[in-house]
Amino acid sequence: MYSFICLFVCIYPFFHPQGVDALDSSVVIVPLGGNSWVTATSKSDSEEVSDDGWMNWSSTKAQFSTFIKLRKCGSLMVSALVRVPDGKSAIQCTINNSSKVTIARGGNWTEYPFGSWNITDTGYLRLDFRGLKKTGKFFAEIKELRLSGSAVDQNTVFVKNNDGNYFYWGRRGPSVHINYDGAETGDSVEWFYSEITVPEGNDVIGSYFMANGFKEGYFGIQVNSETERRVLFSVWSPFKTDDPSAIPVDKKIGLMKKGSDVHAGEFGNEGSGGQSYFVFPWKSKNTYRFLLHAQPGADDHTIFTAYFFAPEMDRWQLIASFDRPATNTYLTKLHSFLENFEPNTGNITRKAYYGNQWVKDKQGKWKPLSMMTFTGDATAQKGYRLDYSGGAEESKFFLRNCGFFNEQTMLRSTYSRTIEVNPPEIDFTTLE
Repeated sequence: MYSFICLFVCIYPFFHPQGVDALDSSVVIVPLGGNSWVTATSKSDSEEVSDDGWMNWSSTKAQFSTFIKLRKCGSLMVSALVRVPDGKSAIQCTINNSSKVTIARGGNWTEYPFGSWNITDTGYLRLDFRGLKKTGKFFAEIKELRLSGSAVDQNTVFVKNNDGNYFYWGRRGPSVHINYDGAETGDSVEWFYSEITVPEGNDVIGSYFMANGFKEGYFGIQVNSETERRVLFSVWSPFKTDDPSAIPVDKKIGLMKKGSDVHAGEFGNEGSGGQSYFVFPWKSKNTYRFLLHAQPGADDHTIFTAYFFAPEMDRWQLIASFDRPATNTYLTKLHSFLENFEPNTGNITRKAYYGNQWVKDKQGKWKPLSMMTFTGDATAQKGYRLDYSGGAEESKFFLRNCGFFNEQTMLRSTYSRTIEVNPPEIDFTTLE
Protein backbone atom coordinates (compact mmCIF):
# COMPACT_ATOMS: atom_id res chain seq x y z
CA MET A 1 0.00 0.00 0.00
CA TYR A 2 1.08 3.57 -0.63
CA SER A 3 0.43 6.65 1.45
CA PHE A 4 -0.78 10.11 0.53
CA ILE A 5 2.65 11.47 1.59
CA CYS A 6 4.46 9.16 -0.81
CA LEU A 7 2.09 10.03 -3.68
CA PHE A 8 2.37 13.74 -3.01
CA VAL A 9 6.18 13.69 -2.88
CA CYS A 10 6.34 11.69 -6.10
CA ILE A 11 4.18 14.09 -8.10
CA TYR A 12 5.00 17.40 -6.38
CA PRO A 13 7.55 18.58 -8.99
CA PHE A 14 4.79 18.41 -11.63
CA PHE A 15 1.96 19.76 -9.47
CA HIS A 16 1.17 23.45 -9.76
CA PRO A 17 -2.52 24.18 -9.02
CA GLN A 18 -3.79 27.21 -10.85
CA GLY A 19 -6.80 29.42 -10.28
CA VAL A 20 -9.79 29.18 -12.58
CA ASP A 21 -8.80 32.41 -14.31
CA ALA A 22 -5.31 31.18 -15.26
CA LEU A 23 -6.49 29.52 -18.47
CA ASP A 24 -4.32 29.62 -21.60
CA SER A 25 -6.16 30.35 -24.84
CA SER A 26 -4.63 27.22 -26.43
CA VAL A 27 -6.37 24.96 -23.90
CA VAL A 28 -9.32 22.88 -25.15
CA ILE A 29 -12.06 22.67 -22.50
CA VAL A 30 -14.09 19.45 -22.48
CA PRO A 31 -17.27 19.74 -20.34
CA LEU A 32 -17.80 16.41 -18.61
CA GLY A 33 -21.59 16.74 -18.44
CA GLY A 34 -21.89 16.00 -22.15
CA ASN A 35 -18.89 13.74 -22.80
CA SER A 36 -18.63 11.25 -19.92
CA TRP A 37 -20.14 7.99 -18.68
CA VAL A 38 -19.82 5.80 -15.62
CA THR A 39 -18.19 2.78 -17.29
CA ALA A 40 -17.52 0.66 -14.19
CA THR A 41 -19.52 0.45 -11.00
CA SER A 42 -21.28 -1.87 -8.59
CA LYS A 43 -25.04 -1.98 -8.05
CA SER A 44 -24.75 -0.18 -4.72
CA ASP A 45 -22.70 2.72 -6.09
CA SER A 46 -24.30 6.15 -6.62
CA GLU A 47 -21.88 7.77 -9.07
CA GLU A 48 -23.50 9.75 -11.87
CA VAL A 49 -22.78 12.16 -14.69
CA SER A 50 -24.85 15.34 -14.33
CA ASP A 51 -24.87 18.51 -16.43
CA ASP A 52 -22.39 19.89 -13.88
CA GLY A 53 -19.96 16.97 -14.21
CA TRP A 54 -19.12 13.97 -12.06
CA MET A 55 -21.13 13.65 -8.85
CA ASN A 56 -21.47 11.33 -5.82
CA TRP A 57 -18.05 9.77 -6.44
CA SER A 58 -17.38 7.57 -3.44
CA SER A 59 -16.50 4.06 -4.65
CA THR A 60 -13.06 2.77 -5.64
CA LYS A 61 -14.87 0.41 -8.03
CA ALA A 62 -16.37 3.27 -10.02
CA GLN A 63 -14.79 4.56 -13.21
CA PHE A 64 -15.66 7.70 -15.16
CA SER A 65 -14.72 7.68 -18.85
CA THR A 66 -14.54 10.62 -21.22
CA PHE A 67 -14.29 10.35 -25.01
CA ILE A 68 -12.81 12.81 -27.51
CA LYS A 69 -11.79 12.43 -31.14
CA LEU A 70 -8.32 13.65 -32.08
CA ARG A 71 -7.43 14.83 -35.55
CA LYS A 72 -3.66 14.86 -34.87
CA CYS A 73 -1.00 12.82 -33.13
CA GLY A 74 1.41 14.39 -30.67
CA SER A 75 1.58 15.35 -27.00
CA LEU A 76 -1.52 15.50 -24.83
CA MET A 77 -1.46 17.23 -21.46
CA VAL A 78 -4.46 16.62 -19.21
CA SER A 79 -5.66 18.68 -16.28
CA ALA A 80 -9.08 18.96 -14.64
CA LEU A 81 -11.15 21.48 -12.75
CA VAL A 82 -11.64 19.76 -9.39
CA ARG A 83 -12.96 20.35 -5.92
CA VAL A 84 -12.88 17.99 -2.93
CA PRO A 85 -15.62 18.85 -0.41
CA ASP A 86 -13.81 17.13 2.45
CA GLY A 87 -10.30 15.78 3.01
CA LYS A 88 -7.97 14.81 0.19
CA SER A 89 -8.10 12.25 -2.60
CA ALA A 90 -5.79 10.29 -4.87
CA ILE A 91 -7.23 10.19 -8.41
CA GLN A 92 -5.82 8.15 -11.29
CA CYS A 93 -6.07 9.01 -14.99
CA THR A 94 -5.43 6.25 -17.54
CA ILE A 95 -4.92 6.76 -21.28
CA ASN A 96 -3.80 3.94 -23.59
CA ASN A 97 -2.95 1.73 -20.58
CA SER A 98 -0.66 4.39 -19.09
CA SER A 99 -1.78 5.64 -15.65
CA LYS A 100 -0.84 8.72 -13.65
CA VAL A 101 -2.01 9.88 -10.21
CA THR A 102 -2.82 13.30 -8.76
CA ILE A 103 -3.62 14.33 -5.19
CA ALA A 104 -6.48 16.83 -4.85
CA ARG A 105 -7.80 18.66 -1.80
CA GLY A 106 -9.89 21.69 -0.92
CA GLY A 107 -13.47 22.83 -1.50
CA ASN A 108 -12.64 25.54 -4.06
CA TRP A 109 -12.53 24.84 -7.78
CA THR A 110 -8.86 24.31 -8.65
CA GLU A 111 -7.07 23.13 -11.76
CA TYR A 112 -5.03 19.98 -11.14
CA PRO A 113 -2.66 18.54 -13.78
CA PHE A 114 -2.69 14.79 -14.33
CA GLY A 115 0.30 14.53 -16.66
CA SER A 116 1.32 14.24 -20.28
CA TRP A 117 0.85 11.40 -22.78
CA ASN A 118 2.24 10.82 -26.28
CA ILE A 119 -0.60 10.05 -28.69
CA THR A 120 0.49 7.99 -31.69
CA ASP A 121 -2.84 7.51 -33.48
CA THR A 122 -5.75 9.72 -34.46
CA GLY A 123 -9.40 8.91 -33.81
CA TYR A 124 -11.48 8.50 -30.70
CA LEU A 125 -9.56 8.46 -27.44
CA ARG A 126 -10.84 7.23 -24.07
CA LEU A 127 -9.70 8.84 -20.81
CA ASP A 128 -10.48 6.78 -17.67
CA PHE A 129 -10.52 8.11 -14.12
CA ARG A 130 -10.64 6.13 -10.86
CA GLY A 131 -10.47 7.11 -7.23
CA LEU A 132 -7.68 5.26 -5.41
CA LYS A 133 -7.82 6.59 -1.85
CA LYS A 134 -9.64 9.34 0.06
CA THR A 135 -9.98 10.72 3.56
CA GLY A 136 -13.41 12.31 3.03
CA LYS A 137 -16.79 10.91 2.01
CA PHE A 138 -16.35 11.64 -1.72
CA PHE A 139 -13.32 11.57 -3.97
CA ALA A 140 -14.13 14.79 -5.79
CA GLU A 141 -16.45 16.72 -8.02
CA ILE A 142 -14.95 17.30 -11.46
CA LYS A 143 -16.53 19.76 -13.87
CA GLU A 144 -14.31 19.81 -16.94
CA LEU A 145 -11.10 18.54 -18.48
CA ARG A 146 -8.54 20.97 -19.85
CA LEU A 147 -6.46 19.55 -22.66
CA SER A 148 -3.40 21.03 -24.29
CA GLY A 149 -0.44 19.91 -26.38
CA SER A 150 0.18 19.31 -30.07
CA ALA A 151 -2.49 16.55 -30.34
CA VAL A 152 -5.42 18.91 -29.63
CA ASP A 153 -6.78 21.97 -31.37
CA GLN A 154 -10.14 23.52 -32.19
CA ASN A 155 -10.91 20.58 -34.52
CA THR A 156 -10.91 18.11 -31.63
CA VAL A 157 -14.36 16.46 -31.58
CA PHE A 158 -16.63 16.42 -28.52
CA VAL A 159 -19.87 18.03 -27.28
CA LYS A 160 -18.80 21.65 -26.92
CA ASN A 161 -21.50 23.03 -24.63
CA ASN A 162 -25.04 22.54 -23.33
CA ASP A 163 -26.72 25.05 -25.65
CA GLY A 164 -29.91 23.41 -26.89
CA ASN A 165 -29.65 20.73 -24.16
CA TYR A 166 -26.82 19.03 -26.06
CA PHE A 167 -25.34 17.40 -22.97
CA TYR A 168 -28.46 15.23 -23.05
CA TRP A 169 -28.54 14.75 -26.82
CA GLY A 170 -24.78 14.27 -27.03
CA ARG A 171 -24.78 11.55 -24.39
CA ARG A 172 -27.64 9.80 -26.20
CA GLY A 173 -25.44 9.74 -29.30
CA PRO A 174 -26.22 10.34 -32.98
CA SER A 175 -29.38 8.93 -34.52
CA VAL A 176 -29.05 7.60 -38.07
CA HIS A 177 -31.62 7.00 -40.80
CA ILE A 178 -32.34 5.05 -43.97
CA ASN A 179 -34.38 7.16 -46.40
CA TYR A 180 -35.90 4.99 -49.12
CA ASP A 181 -35.91 6.25 -52.67
CA GLY A 182 -39.23 7.96 -53.37
CA ALA A 183 -38.98 7.14 -57.06
CA GLU A 184 -39.18 3.45 -56.14
CA THR A 185 -42.10 3.80 -53.74
CA GLY A 186 -44.49 5.63 -56.02
CA ASP A 187 -47.37 7.82 -54.85
CA SER A 188 -50.03 5.28 -53.81
CA VAL A 189 -48.32 2.95 -51.32
CA GLU A 190 -50.98 1.10 -49.34
CA TRP A 191 -48.71 -1.49 -47.66
CA PHE A 192 -45.08 -1.26 -46.45
CA TYR A 193 -43.22 -4.44 -45.48
CA SER A 194 -39.70 -4.80 -44.02
CA GLU A 195 -37.51 -6.94 -41.75
CA ILE A 196 -34.96 -6.29 -38.99
CA THR A 197 -32.21 -8.50 -37.59
CA VAL A 198 -30.18 -7.28 -34.59
CA PRO A 199 -26.80 -9.04 -34.31
CA GLU A 200 -25.90 -10.69 -31.03
CA GLY A 201 -24.63 -8.21 -28.44
CA ASN A 202 -26.16 -5.20 -30.20
CA ASP A 203 -29.48 -5.24 -28.33
CA VAL A 204 -28.30 -2.50 -25.96
CA ILE A 205 -30.69 -0.93 -23.44
CA GLY A 206 -32.11 2.28 -24.88
CA SER A 207 -32.03 1.14 -28.50
CA TYR A 208 -34.95 1.77 -30.85
CA PHE A 209 -34.65 -0.18 -34.08
CA MET A 210 -37.33 1.55 -36.14
CA ALA A 211 -38.39 -0.50 -39.16
CA ASN A 212 -41.35 1.14 -40.90
CA GLY A 213 -41.27 4.91 -40.68
CA PHE A 214 -43.64 7.15 -42.63
CA LYS A 215 -44.51 10.83 -42.69
CA GLU A 216 -47.13 10.49 -39.93
CA GLY A 217 -45.48 7.96 -37.59
CA TYR A 218 -43.10 5.10 -36.88
CA PHE A 219 -43.08 1.37 -36.06
CA GLY A 220 -40.27 -0.82 -34.66
CA ILE A 221 -38.73 -2.62 -31.68
CA GLN A 222 -37.10 -1.29 -28.51
CA VAL A 223 -34.93 -2.43 -25.60
CA ASN A 224 -36.52 -0.68 -22.64
CA SER A 225 -34.71 -2.31 -19.70
CA GLU A 226 -32.85 -5.45 -18.67
CA THR A 227 -36.19 -7.24 -18.39
CA GLU A 228 -38.52 -5.54 -20.89
CA ARG A 229 -38.65 -5.16 -24.65
CA ARG A 230 -41.39 -3.65 -26.76
CA VAL A 231 -42.87 -3.47 -30.23
CA LEU A 232 -43.79 0.21 -30.60
CA PHE A 233 -46.17 1.88 -33.06
CA SER A 234 -47.01 5.60 -32.88
CA VAL A 235 -48.87 8.13 -35.02
CA TRP A 236 -48.41 11.89 -34.64
CA SER A 237 -51.38 14.22 -34.33
CA PRO A 238 -51.74 16.81 -37.13
CA PHE A 239 -51.83 19.42 -34.33
CA LYS A 240 -48.19 20.23 -33.51
CA THR A 241 -47.50 20.26 -29.78
CA ASP A 242 -45.38 18.39 -27.22
CA ASP A 243 -48.30 18.33 -24.80
CA PRO A 244 -50.98 15.74 -25.70
CA SER A 245 -53.52 17.47 -23.41
CA ALA A 246 -53.31 20.56 -25.64
CA ILE A 247 -54.56 18.74 -28.75
CA PRO A 248 -58.07 19.82 -29.79
CA VAL A 249 -60.65 17.04 -29.83
CA ASP A 250 -60.98 17.14 -33.63
CA LYS A 251 -57.21 16.71 -34.05
CA LYS A 252 -56.71 13.82 -31.63
CA ILE A 253 -55.55 10.43 -32.87
CA GLY A 254 -58.33 7.89 -32.46
CA LEU A 255 -57.75 4.25 -31.54
CA MET A 256 -59.77 2.04 -33.89
CA LYS A 257 -58.58 -1.35 -32.58
CA LYS A 258 -55.59 -2.98 -30.93
CA GLY A 259 -54.20 -6.46 -30.55
CA SER A 260 -54.46 -8.61 -27.45
CA ASP A 261 -52.06 -7.56 -24.65
CA VAL A 262 -51.26 -4.32 -26.49
CA HIS A 263 -51.17 -1.08 -24.45
CA ALA A 264 -52.57 2.02 -26.19
CA GLY A 265 -52.56 5.65 -25.10
CA GLU A 266 -50.99 9.03 -25.87
CA PHE A 267 -47.41 10.28 -26.03
CA GLY A 268 -45.73 13.70 -25.85
CA ASN A 269 -42.40 15.54 -25.62
CA GLU A 270 -41.36 14.75 -29.23
CA GLY A 271 -44.57 15.84 -30.86
CA SER A 272 -47.77 14.25 -29.58
CA GLY A 273 -50.24 11.67 -30.73
CA GLY A 274 -51.37 8.07 -30.32
CA GLN A 275 -48.98 5.42 -29.09
CA SER A 276 -49.25 1.66 -28.77
CA TYR A 277 -46.81 -0.97 -27.60
CA PHE A 278 -46.68 -4.73 -27.22
CA VAL A 279 -44.35 -6.07 -24.53
CA PHE A 280 -42.55 -8.95 -26.25
CA PRO A 281 -39.16 -10.60 -25.49
CA TRP A 282 -37.71 -10.37 -28.98
CA LYS A 283 -34.18 -11.70 -29.34
CA SER A 284 -30.99 -10.78 -31.14
CA LYS A 285 -30.13 -12.87 -34.21
CA ASN A 286 -33.82 -13.54 -34.95
CA THR A 287 -35.42 -11.80 -37.94
CA TYR A 288 -38.64 -9.90 -37.26
CA ARG A 289 -41.18 -8.74 -39.87
CA PHE A 290 -43.15 -5.50 -39.96
CA LEU A 291 -46.24 -4.67 -42.01
CA LEU A 292 -47.89 -1.25 -42.19
CA HIS A 293 -51.15 -0.30 -43.89
CA ALA A 294 -52.66 3.06 -44.86
CA GLN A 295 -56.36 3.46 -45.67
CA PRO A 296 -57.30 7.01 -46.71
CA GLY A 297 -61.00 7.80 -46.43
CA ALA A 298 -63.35 10.22 -48.16
CA ASP A 299 -63.94 12.13 -44.91
CA ASP A 300 -60.37 13.50 -44.70
CA HIS A 301 -59.32 10.80 -42.25
CA THR A 302 -56.68 8.10 -42.77
CA ILE A 303 -56.41 4.87 -40.79
CA PHE A 304 -52.89 3.51 -40.16
CA THR A 305 -52.55 -0.10 -39.00
CA ALA A 306 -49.43 -2.00 -37.89
CA TYR A 307 -48.80 -5.77 -37.75
CA PHE A 308 -45.79 -7.61 -36.28
CA PHE A 309 -44.56 -11.12 -37.12
CA ALA A 310 -42.19 -12.97 -34.79
CA PRO A 311 -40.84 -16.45 -35.56
CA GLU A 312 -41.55 -17.33 -31.93
CA MET A 313 -45.30 -16.75 -32.55
CA ASP A 314 -45.40 -17.78 -36.22
CA ARG A 315 -48.31 -15.45 -36.97
CA TRP A 316 -49.09 -11.81 -37.66
CA GLN A 317 -49.89 -9.93 -34.44
CA LEU A 318 -52.06 -6.83 -34.68
CA ILE A 319 -50.39 -3.98 -32.80
CA ALA A 320 -52.91 -1.18 -33.34
CA SER A 321 -55.00 0.74 -35.81
CA PHE A 322 -55.12 4.54 -35.46
CA ASP A 323 -57.42 7.08 -37.12
CA ARG A 324 -55.59 10.32 -38.02
CA PRO A 325 -57.90 13.28 -38.72
CA ALA A 326 -57.20 16.08 -41.22
CA THR A 327 -55.29 13.52 -43.29
CA ASN A 328 -55.94 11.94 -46.66
CA THR A 329 -52.86 10.08 -47.80
CA TYR A 330 -51.18 6.82 -48.64
CA LEU A 331 -47.78 5.97 -47.10
CA THR A 332 -45.11 8.54 -47.99
CA LYS A 333 -41.56 9.47 -46.96
CA LEU A 334 -40.72 5.89 -46.05
CA HIS A 335 -37.70 5.45 -43.82
CA SER A 336 -36.05 3.45 -41.05
CA PHE A 337 -33.81 4.61 -38.23
CA LEU A 338 -31.66 3.60 -35.28
CA GLU A 339 -31.59 5.73 -32.14
CA ASN A 340 -30.55 5.48 -28.52
CA PHE A 341 -33.01 7.03 -26.06
CA GLU A 342 -30.97 6.27 -22.90
CA PRO A 343 -28.09 8.75 -22.29
CA ASN A 344 -26.35 6.36 -19.88
CA THR A 345 -25.77 3.84 -22.70
CA GLY A 346 -24.61 6.31 -25.34
CA ASN A 347 -21.06 4.95 -25.02
CA ILE A 348 -22.09 1.46 -26.24
CA THR A 349 -22.28 0.50 -29.92
CA ARG A 350 -25.44 -0.95 -31.44
CA LYS A 351 -26.10 -2.13 -35.01
CA ALA A 352 -28.99 -3.62 -36.97
CA TYR A 353 -29.66 -5.03 -40.42
CA TYR A 354 -32.70 -3.72 -42.30
CA GLY A 355 -33.76 -5.88 -45.21
CA ASN A 356 -36.34 -7.20 -47.65
CA GLN A 357 -38.22 -3.91 -48.01
CA TRP A 358 -41.29 -4.03 -50.26
CA VAL A 359 -44.27 -1.80 -50.91
CA LYS A 360 -47.67 -2.71 -52.33
CA ASP A 361 -49.66 -0.04 -54.14
CA LYS A 362 -53.42 0.43 -54.18
CA GLN A 363 -53.63 -1.61 -57.41
CA GLY A 364 -52.12 -4.58 -55.54
CA LYS A 365 -48.69 -4.55 -57.19
CA TRP A 366 -45.59 -5.29 -55.07
CA LYS A 367 -42.40 -3.25 -55.64
CA PRO A 368 -39.01 -3.84 -53.96
CA LEU A 369 -37.11 -0.96 -52.36
CA SER A 370 -33.43 -1.22 -53.23
CA MET A 371 -32.06 2.33 -52.85
CA MET A 372 -31.36 4.39 -49.72
CA THR A 373 -29.85 7.70 -48.64
CA PHE A 374 -28.01 7.72 -45.31
CA THR A 375 -28.68 10.68 -42.98
CA GLY A 376 -28.12 11.66 -39.36
CA ASP A 377 -29.76 13.86 -36.73
CA ALA A 378 -28.60 17.27 -35.47
CA THR A 379 -26.00 15.71 -33.14
CA ALA A 380 -24.33 14.15 -36.17
CA GLN A 381 -24.79 17.22 -38.36
CA LYS A 382 -23.19 19.51 -35.76
CA GLY A 383 -20.18 17.20 -35.60
CA TYR A 384 -20.52 16.69 -31.84
CA ARG A 385 -20.56 12.89 -32.31
CA LEU A 386 -19.03 11.15 -35.32
CA ASP A 387 -19.57 7.53 -34.26
CA TYR A 388 -22.15 6.62 -36.88
CA SER A 389 -22.24 4.57 -40.06
CA GLY A 390 -24.64 2.96 -42.49
CA GLY A 391 -24.78 1.36 -45.89
CA ALA A 392 -25.50 -1.93 -47.61
CA GLU A 393 -24.15 -5.44 -47.11
CA GLU A 394 -25.41 -7.59 -49.97
CA SER A 395 -29.20 -7.90 -49.62
CA LYS A 396 -29.54 -5.79 -46.47
CA PHE A 397 -29.01 -2.23 -45.42
CA PHE A 398 -27.45 -1.57 -42.02
CA LEU A 399 -27.24 1.19 -39.43
CA ARG A 400 -24.70 1.53 -36.61
CA ASN A 401 -24.23 4.20 -33.95
CA CYS A 402 -22.73 5.08 -30.56
CA GLY A 403 -19.69 3.52 -28.87
CA PHE A 404 -17.06 5.89 -30.33
CA PHE A 405 -15.91 3.76 -33.26
CA ASN A 406 -13.98 5.45 -36.05
CA GLU A 407 -15.60 3.98 -39.20
CA GLN A 408 -17.71 6.98 -40.12
CA THR A 409 -20.08 7.14 -43.11
CA MET A 410 -20.52 10.44 -44.91
CA LEU A 411 -23.99 11.90 -44.44
CA ARG A 412 -26.16 11.93 -47.58
CA SER A 413 -24.33 8.90 -49.00
CA THR A 414 -26.47 6.63 -51.19
CA TYR A 415 -26.46 2.83 -51.33
CA SER A 416 -28.24 -0.01 -53.08
CA ARG A 417 -28.89 -3.58 -52.02
CA THR A 418 -29.47 -6.77 -53.98
CA ILE A 419 -33.16 -7.57 -54.33
CA GLU A 420 -34.94 -10.77 -53.35
CA VAL A 421 -36.69 -12.38 -56.29
CA ASN A 422 -40.13 -12.79 -54.73
CA PRO A 423 -42.24 -10.42 -52.64
CA PRO A 424 -43.32 -11.50 -49.14
CA GLU A 425 -46.03 -14.13 -48.88
CA ILE A 426 -48.83 -12.70 -46.76
CA ASP A 427 -52.36 -13.98 -46.46
CA PHE A 428 -54.11 -10.64 -46.00
CA THR A 429 -57.44 -12.37 -45.28
CA THR A 430 -56.07 -13.62 -41.93
CA LEU A 431 -55.07 -10.18 -40.63
CA GLU A 432 -57.18 -8.80 -37.83
